Amino acid sequence: MAKKETVKTIERTYNVPLRKEHRKVPRWRKTKKAVDALREFLVKHMKSEDVKLSTELNEHIWKHGIKNPPHHVKVSVTKDEKGVVNADLFGAKEKAEKKVAARKETKKVEPKQ
Repeated sequence: MAKKETVKTIERTYNVPLRKEHRKVPRWRKTKKAVDALREFLVKHMKSEDVKLSTELNEHIWKHGIKNPPHHVKVSVTKDEKGVVNADLFGAKEKAEKKVAARKETKKVEPKQ
C-alpha cells in the first residue's frame, strides 16, 4: 500500500504587542515601525524569513494613519510546507465567507417561464 502524503501546515493565533516598538521612533514613523515589528515577531515565532501580511491586516494597522498605530493586533498565522508564513487579521476570513454567502443568496434568479 502506498503511504498517504500529509501536508504539514502550522496554524497559530498571536496577540502581537506593537506599542513597545513603535514608541522608539518619531511619531511620523510609528506605523511603519509597527509593521516592521509585526514582521520581526512573526519571523522569530514562526521560524521563517518569508512572511506575507494580508491586505486586511495591513489596512487595520494603517487605519488611523502613520502617527497612531494600534497598540497590539491579533493575527491568525499559517505556515505551509514550503515555509511561507501568511498572516491574516483574526476573524477576517469568517467575515469574508459570510459576505460571499450573503451575496450568493441575494443573486438567486428565478427562471423565466
